[in-house]
Amino acid sequence: METLASPGLFYTLAVFALVIGILVFVHEYGHYGVARLFGIKVEAFAVGFGPEIFGWTDRNGTRWKLGCIPMGGYAKFAGDANGASQPDSTLAERTSESERADLFHFRPLWQKSLVVAAGPAINFAFAILIFMGFFMTYGHQITPPVVGQVMEGSPAAGAGLKPGDRFVSIDGQTVNRFEDVMRVIAINPGTPVKLEMERGGEPKAVTVLPKVVMSTDRFGNEFTRGMLGIGSGELVVVRHGPVQAFRWALVETWDTVRMMWDTIGQVITGRRDVQDLGGPVRIAQFSGQSASLGLPALISFIALVSINLGFINLLPIPMLDGGHLFLYALEGVRRRPLHPKVQEWAFMSGFALLMSLMIFLTWNDLQSVGLWDRLASVIS
Repeated sequence: METLASPGLFYTLAVFALVIGILVFVHEYGHYGVARLFGIKVEAFAVGFGPEIFGWTDRNGTRWKLGCIPMGGYAKFAGDANGASQPDSTLAERTSESERADLFHFRPLWQKSLVVAAGPAINFAFAILIFMGFFMTYGHQITPPVVGQVMEGSPAAGAGLKPGDRFVSIDGQTVNRFEDVMRVIAINPGTPVKLEMERGGEPKAVTVLPKVVMSTDRFGNEFTRGMLGIGSGELVVVRHGPVQAFRWALVETWDTVRMMWDTIGQVITGRRDVQDLGGPVRIAQFSGQSASLGLPALISFIALVSINLGFINLLPIPMLDGGHLFLYALEGVRRRPLHPKVQEWAFMSGFALLMSLMIFLTWNDLQSVGLWDRLASVIS
C-alpha cells in the first residue's frame, strides 16, 4: 500500500476548525431548538470560545457569536451562571414569579432533561442522516459474513475455521456482515473472543485468540489491532431505498457507539493501552487526512466524530450533558433539588476531571505524532 503524504499544518487546522465548528453548531442547536420549543429564553449561542470574532443579536434577544478558539461552544440560557448551564445560586432572590417563566432552571424536571438530552441526540441523528445519504447515493458496502479463506498458521486456522463457515455472532453480538467481524476482532487484540458459527447448516462454537498486529494506514499512522487471519468473500455494493438506508444507518451508528463503549471498558480493565485513546490533536490530524482523501471521506469522518461527541457528552460527568442528566435523576429520586454547594462541588470536580483528561489526551496525541522524539533530536 502506497503511503500518502500528510496534509500541511494550516490545511489541517482549517479543516479541523470546520469539522469542530459544524459539529458544535449541530450539538448546541439541539439544546437551543428544544429550549425555544418550550419558550425558554436563550441569552447566547456561541461556536468557539474566547473573544468574539463576529456576531449578531436576533429579535428574541439571543446573541449569536463566533469565538476565536474553535474548541467547543455553548448555548447559555437566561439565569445560567456560565456556559455550562450551572445555575446561579442567587437567581431565586433576584427574580419575580413572572420573570421565572422564561428561565431554564425554574422549568419542570422533564423539560430540563429534554433540553439537555437534545444535544447528544441531535449528534446521533446528524450521523444517521449522513449515513442514510451515503447508502442512498454512493451505496452501502456489504460483505456476507462468510469465511472466504483461512491463512495457514493463523489464529483462525488454529481454531479450526474453514472456508464457507458463516458467522452468527461474536461475544454475543449479532453479525450481519463480514465488516462486523473485522470491527469486533480489531478492537480485541490478544483477548479471547467466542465465535458462534454455522457450517453446513449446523451450529459450531469456538473460542479464538486474535493475534496482536501493528498496522500502518495510508498516512503512516501506526495502530494496534487484532487479526484472525481470514479473508472475506466478494464485496457487494447495495444502493438502498429510504427505509433500508435508515435501518442500516441505525445499525452503523449503534455499532460505532458499541465499539466506543467496548474500547473504554478495555482501557478501564487494562486490556487496552491508554496510548490508544486520542484527543484534539489526533482529531485534527485525522480531519486533515480525511479531507485530503476527498469530500466523501471527510463527510464520513464528520459522522464518526458526531457520534463520538454525542457519546462522550452522555457520560455521567458534571459539566457534560450526561452529568446534568445524572444530577436531574438524583433530583427526581429525592423529589427536591440538590443543595447549591453540592452542585457547585460537582461542577468543579467535573471541570477538573475534564481538564485533566484533556491534558492527558493531548500529551498522548503529541507523543503519537512524534513531537517529543523530534524535540529530543533537536536538543541532542
